Amino acid sequence: MAVAGIIAEYNPFHLGHAWQLRELRRRLGADTAVVAVMSGSFVQRGDLAIAGKFARAEMALRGGADLVLELPMPWSAATAERFAQGGAAALAAAGVVTHLVFGSESGDLAPLQAAADCVDSGAYRAALRRHTGGGMTFAAAREAAVRELAGGRAADCLSRPNDTLAVEYLRALNAQKSAIVPVALPRVGAGHDSGDLGDFPSASAIRGLLLAGGNWRDCVPETTAALLDWEMAAGRAPVTLHNCERAVLAKLRAMSEEDFRPYDGGGEGLYHRFYKAVRSGCSLEDILAAAKTKRYPMARLRRMLLHSWLGVPQAAQGETPPYLRVLGATAAGRALLARMRDTASLPVIVRPGHIRAMEGPVQTSFDREARLTDLYTLAYPTLAQAMPEADYTSAPVML
Repeated sequence: MAVAGIIAEYNPFHLGHAWQLRELRRRLGADTAVVAVMSGSFVQRGDLAIAGKFARAEMALRGGADLVLELPMPWSAATAERFAQGGAAALAAAGVVTHLVFGSESGDLAPLQAAADCVDSGAYRAALRRHTGGGMTFAAAREAAVRELAGGRAADCLSRPNDTLAVEYLRALNAQKSAIVPVALPRVGAGHDSGDLGDFPSASAIRGLLLAGGNWRDCVPETTAALLDWEMAAGRAPVTLHNCERAVLAKLRAMSEEDFRPYDGGGEGLYHRFYKAVRSGCSLEDILAAAKTKRYPMARLRRMLLHSWLGVPQAAQGETPPYLRVLGATAAGRALLARMRDTASLPVIVRPGHIRAMEGPVQTSFDREARLTDLYTLAYPTLAQAMPEADYTSAPVML
């Protein structure tokens, strides 16, 4: 039996995600089990997830996933490379996953693999230095270097967001010498971050409707709609960083210029510019607008803002999660967990209370994630729902 791994945010779980799960089972077999490594409270674009990790895990389980594991913040709110690095390592550490399934604009593994192999070559690094030396942005220089070395089809993969992430998944599998087999599926419906509505709207369009009070329910499975309605009625959604904007501004204003250096993300001196933006801006939008240049994409600035507020840098190159935290499982997922007692190469945390008996990097990393979750809950619409130590008191969703 195949076991498909997916690295996702499910922010929220929508119709395109449900199609992906149906399609992978059509290709790999109807009995394929699905393990999702899902971002916890914080997402790659440098923002807070629209709903809590356990609610989103349940959306995924009711939408067709079998086991949901958490991708901690240093990887979930990071660059595509680090996001893929953490997710691929977690899937491999489970010891049961046979395939890594991902969506991409091309849906064609050959040019994606060619781009990944090129980016990891010595010739690429020399070409990249040559192009960046000519004043190109990193993204433009990267694409130009791959076009020069591997051709247009490979280079085009670096101009599209899901293809770019797919290339990083393949690079992560290569770097980790993983035996997991990659499977590229075509992305269906609206493009990444598109506001267009249709049969398969993007997650960003759905979040926009949620925050604006629009008709978002037709854009998600009925189970997702019901769970989001429940979370909203309880005052736990929609979650937005603006709900605790003054707390964020207070932390940033209290930081010195040098304090921002660990969150620069590129060693290019962006932290100097970001510090000046913080000193002049009176809102999160003001800070981001003041720091923005053609060289620095908005996602990078949002990540820098988020990491600076939380006081945690993104994962370092080669760094991987030290544990596997279970957010939810179906009966098929519990069967996988039983197998993982023998196959997992990392501690598997089902009952978080057991963490208190652990030592070393596992306990340190989990404690950090629990502290970050406490900060996340301060952005709930109803502050009374922001109970402390939620990560230690919340049991995984078992269906």
